Amino acid sequence: MDIGSTIRSIRKRKNITIAQICELTGLSQGFMSQVETNKTSPSIATLESIAQALGVPLAYLLLRKEEKMHIVRSQERPQTTSGPEQLKVFHLSRTKNMRMVLVEFPPGSSTGAAPRAHEGEETHLVIRGRILAEQGEDAAVLEEGDSFSWNACTPHKVQNIGEDTALVLVAVYTEEQEDWKLM
Repeated sequence: MDIGSTIRSIRKRKNITIAQICELTGLSQGFMSQVETNKTSPSIATLESIAQALGVPLAYLLLRKEEKMHIVRSQERPQTTSGPEQLKVFHLSRTKNMRMVLVEFPPGSSTGAAPRAHEGEETHLVIRGRILAEQGEDAAVLEEGDSFSWNACTPHKVQNIGEDTALVLVAVYTEEQEDWKLM
């Protein structure tokens, strides 16, 4: 963990001096300098005092880099294809166990000829178009603004039954981080 760099970054962004932090926390400037350079590990009580002086939650100071906010700009979205019909998949964001993608379904296209299953849970929002979602014995026609969810371990399939390209926002949660198979 790089708590010291996080503290220094927040302090500088908020234009707070080490002296001001020390005045608010009762800590010495030498100690704060060692904290910010990761030469000493403060106790939880000390971190709580520093967090309060910085006006941030203690938990934020304890986040690892990969747990902090990650931004993907629209023009920088990774794009892949999926399934036999090579559906366009725009990767919006992800955490360790969850990802969010935007899937483009040309008219008549689907996630495959046969329903398929995989680990995880999915939620979907139809952004544009008209689709047929099937899972086991359940089937529903969904249009712009409609949403649905399912446990992905039951075979499922999504098909564009409209005349225009459909766009579906999909959030997938899995217990294990994996190679992220689509729907």
